[in-house]
Amino acid sequence: MLKNLINSDRVSDYWRNIDKNILFSFLALFFLGIFFSFSSTSSLAGERLNKDFYHYFSRHLIFSTFAIIVMFFISYIKMSFLRKLILPIFVISLTLLILVHFIGIEIKGAKRWLDLFIFRLQPIELIKPFFVLITANIIANGKDKNPNYSYFLSLILLSVIIILLLNQPDVGQSILLITTWVSILFISGIKIGYILLLFGLLIICAISILIIFPEKFGYIIQRFNTFFDPTKGDNFQTDKALAAIKQGGLTGQGMGEGILKESVPEAHTDYIIAVIAEEFGSIISIIVITIFLYISYRIIKNCFKTSNESSKIALCGLSSLLIFQTFIHVSVNTSLLPTTGMTLPFLSYGGSSLIGSSILAGVILNLTKNRFENE
Repeated sequence: MLKNLINSDRVSDYWRNIDKNILFSFLALFFLGIFFSFSSTSSLAGERLNKDFYHYFSRHLIFSTFAIIVMFFISYIKMSFLRKLILPIFVISLTLLILVHFIGIEIKGAKRWLDLFIFRLQPIELIKPFFVLITANIIANGKDKNPNYSYFLSLILLSVIIILLLNQPDVGQSILLITTWVSILFISGIKIGYILLLFGLLIICAISILIIFPEKFGYIIQRFNTFFDPTKGDNFQTDKALAAIKQGGLTGQGMGEGILKESVPEAHTDYIIAVIAEEFGSIISIIVITIFLYISYRIIKNCFKTSNESSKIALCGLSSLLIFQTFIHVSVNTSLLPTTGMTLPFLSYGGSSLIGSSILAGVILNLTKNRFENE
């Protein structure tokens, strides 16, 4: 089977049909993430945690290498085989998300991870790309038959995941999934009136949750109060991130010379773009963001080449997921949004985030391959 999967003709076809612009952009982000990890975690491991200076870097290198392999594998396999994998992997990932409630480990008041001994898995990172694919299939298959039913079914699926996330609690990922789902509905051709109605219902639900469960979500109200009026609370992390970006200027303080990673907890995950701006300058951070935008542009351009409705909706949904997550991360770092833990795809430290990013990249590369009509 492996011999049939990997042969010279298939490899040649793969290389000829793959969108090399998107591929090299993804690889650039992976390698930039490895480089920035070396800069942002060495002093953290050596001086603050009394570990080997390359502890986090070596782990990031291993996760990135594995993630790149996963990306190539998913982009290489036949689309018919990939479609068969979507539902089983989604069900497994959803089961893992449910297990978090029972056997998950709690860190800083949030229970979001499963301890797999080798590393801590955050199941939502695996669910996100497959949720987009499942939703795209549901909407595409029901578009000509009963679109309202397909929209309602996708809403039920979203609601199950959101309830599990809010129980952790993980509001940031909930917002990311909701905005991605709304963008998928918009792309599929739903009426604007329905979208406005959905936003109204979401706002009502959000306010109701905050009122009914103040002990669980009271910190969100506090963050909003601090965001709009910094004198009403501690805005330490955001202030430090903004100061680091200003301190870095256009060209940066130099590799390893930044102080944000030493003063803000988890800066190598939630504030990596601010670390990059401080040490390497705003020009480099803008280039990183431009790569994300370029990938999105190439994805949308490829949408016009495919006649498969499900693939078209899936590509737009995956592009939205990538851009929204990048936007939230950058906005939190620049004080445009209230503080929420959100990694930057491909660059932030964390095995779950890197694996989730590799799955997203692999599916995008597979869907954007040039295909003959008889395939």
